[in-house]
Amino acid sequence: HPGQPDTKAATASAAKPKPDQKTLYALGVLASKNLTDLSLSPAQVSMMEKGMADTLAGKKSAVDVTAYEPKVQEFAKAKVTAAGDARKVKEAAGAAEHAAKPGAQKTASGLVFIPITEGSGKSPAPTDQVKVNYTGKLIDGKVFDASAKHGGPATFPLNGVIPCWTEGVQKMKVGGKARLVCPAAIA
Repeated sequence: HPGQPDTKAATASAAKPKPDQKTLYALGVLASKNLTDLSLSPAQVSMMEKGMADTLAGKKSAVDVTAYEPKVQEFAKAKVTAAGDARKVKEAAGAAEHAAKPGAQKTASGLVFIPITEGSGKSPAPTDQVKVNYTGKLIDGKVFDASAKHGGPATFPLNGVIPCWTEGVQKMKVGGKARLVCPAAIA
């Protein structure tokens, strides 16, 4: 009928957006983040890529995946354990280096507290709200977070953060500046 809406046009679905190359690259980066601790060799990465390509192409698996699942878990567990052990050694060496700096104090928890600028006034209690500017760095110096990235100082209850901060910030006075070296167990 003339004057009737065209129902075909109204029900047609929009074309699916196609990801650009950078989006696909980012997908690969994100998908591989969980594999970082495996420290795979180029040959191992190549074999893993073949398994992924075959699966994504709908090809039959070259191995009985069910039979290999326990072996994959055993392999991954051993690699992750080795990576964790290596990190602990690196962390301990970094903490020892910081603990040797002038004025550094190492606490029973493993925290290394290094005063930079003394503040004045009182130190906060665990239940106090504190307002801090901070820069979070890994032991190698790589920045992973900073209050400046979030628009300025952060305010939080001191007992609502990682134990290292709860302990370390209590050692500071208002206006003070310090470096807190936090072992993984309290970070």
